[in-house]
Amino acid sequence: MRQTVLAMILLTLPLGCGKPVDPMKTLLALGDSYTIGEAVDERLRWPNQFAELLRKRGVAIEDVQFIATTGWTTDELNAAVDDAKPAGPYAMVSLLIGVNNQYRGRDVETFRPEFAALLKRAIGFAGGDSKKVFVVSIPDWGVMPFAKDRDAAQIAKEIDAYNSVCREESAKQNVKFIDITPISRTATTKPELIASDGLHPSGAQYTLWADEIDKALR
Repeated sequence: MRQTVLAMILLTLPLGCGKPVDPMKTLLALGDSYTIGEAVDERLRWPNQFAELLRKRGVAIEDVQFIATTGWTTDELNAAVDDAKPAGPYAMVSLLIGVNNQYRGRDVETFRPEFAALLKRAIGFAGGDSKKVFVVSIPDWGVMPFAKDRDAAQIAKEIDAYNSVCREESAKQNVKFIDITPISRTATTKPELIASDGLHPSGAQYTLWADEIDKALR
């Protein structure tokens, strides 16, 4: 119940001064902790930083709306979308999901149809235009201090397998796949890219993501 209520709040909460939201000028961001920006200020979330880059280039993105909560898996995000009932079409839609499926030890082939279904829904929220949708890869949490007592090589292997599915399913639906995982792995030698909780990316790392996403979508 708490997650459902939170999803509704996040969906209806635009950044800025509370003016009515125009979906045609809104980025809908679907995901988990990496989209909602766990452990960083909301202005440093990568969707917000990316939207600001677009504005600076004259792209008419006024708002970002989130359906994202820390800990969500694909099925939980799908249920939250059902509850929130986002209305489009949106100017752009992003999808970043899967790390919690991997963390909970779920089979990657079970993830595949769930991810594909979410991606299809994302395209629907963009008015059926797959070119207005993009997928962001899953970062590698195994390089973070939180994982110091875990098998980093095995985590990396599993993250790569999940990202292969994301890439393949994105290609099937003609959606741009943007790989930020190499950036996440540089945190092993760049502590400034790690948030204070020792698990999530810092605002500085999200800046690098936003730059990479902006570059890929130009």
